Amino acid sequence: MFDAPRILSFLRDSLTRGQRACLVTVTDVTGASVRNPGAHMAVVEDGRFSGSLSGGCIEQAVVGEALKAIEAGMPHRIAYGAGTPIIDIRLPCGGRVDLLFTPLCDPAIVEELLERLDAREAALLALPTGTEPAQLRESGETGWDGEHFLVRHHPPLRLVIAGHGGTVETLVRQAAALDIECCVASPDPLIVEALASGDAQTQLLGRLGEPLGFALDQWTAAAFFFHDHDWETALMAEALASPVFYVGAMGSHATHESRIGLLRDAGAAESAIDRIVAPIGLIPSSRDPETLALSVLVQVVDRYNAVIGAQFSPSRDP
Repeated sequence: MFDAPRILSFLRDSLTRGQRACLVTVTDVTGASVRNPGAHMAVVEDGRFSGSLSGGCIEQAVVGEALKAIEAGMPHRIAYGAGTPIIDIRLPCGGRVDLLFTPLCDPAIVEELLERLDAREAALLALPTGTEPAQLRESGETGWDGEHFLVRHHPPLRLVIAGHGGTVETLVRQAAALDIECCVASPDPLIVEALASGDAQTQLLGRLGEPLGFALDQWTAAAFFFHDHDWETALMAEALASPVFYVGAMGSHATHESRIGLLRDAGAAESAIDRIVAPIGLIPSSRDPETLALSVLVQVVDRYNAVIGAQFSPSRDP
């Protein structure tokens, strides 16, 4: 859910200004649906909103229902689409989406949730159907738990890029369009200088064997763009020894065979070496920086979605 931090930040900022708001959450879907269970939309009492729950089919109706929930001060549930009594709203996909409307006045719970995500920790939000307040829980997955709907939020994707060449800067630029945090380690001072003025964290590699210099957690992907192995081997061994969910490397199949030999000599375990995606990216033989960067970005996002379980099956049979 790439939009969740933005939606939650909008919600927190609105509540902090003293505005009442409503967090709208997809709880169940039947058949085809644009969004999966756990997707959010935030609505403020002045009618402004952040996020979307369809391709534009139900958003205005959702805003209206959210304003009712804000005035009532009570959660309520409603469904749109096939099999619902709201005959004037139909989803083009032919499916059904069930929503939970949770009015909020206190920014504390949203602030705590965002703090955990900023600390690179997963957080579980429990949304009530009764009068008790929303709360954070320590364990569970997205779905119903009695009279509460749970939404598991994961830290946002972080992309660590090591290497040189035009693809490095291009990948940072493309990732920025999705608000993906990028960390770049390069022996090329021109690349580091060019990226230092932006949002990317940068590290100039001054000698062989120097570490990447960035935190490597299970929500992080590592991509390598070196034309030789002198710089690459130690840095890749570091990434493979970490819990990162993705390690990809540029180069041909023959290049990768040579890479494997060097990693073995460096003491990397076979199970770790097997994690490497090489040649990197989804588009075969991507040569120009723009296509290669896009190819890698799509692959990384796809792997991240798989890791966080974003590809839900419908909650009900059609």
